[in-house]
Amino acid sequence: MLTIRCKKCKGKIFKYNKIGKGRVLRCWFSRIRKDYSVRDGNEVKCECGNLIGIIEGPKVKMKQNAFEYSGTKVRK
Repeated sequence: MLTIRCKKCKGKIFKYNKIGKGRVLRCWFSRIRKDYSVRDGNEVKCECGNLIGIIEGPKVKMKQNAFEYSGTKVRK
């Protein structure tokens, strides 16, 4: 389980169940366990206003320099 945080204010964005190794490029809605984000149309933002990603169908395409994460990834 990963905790995805805003890079600006360190506020929580998602608790996310990442499967496999590699970077977080997109977050699938079916794997988001807790959602602390703010939605503005198709934009996903932190409470501080930092743009985290764009909603594209069943996933959020993450903006790479807007967030950081910690936790463990599940291997399959």
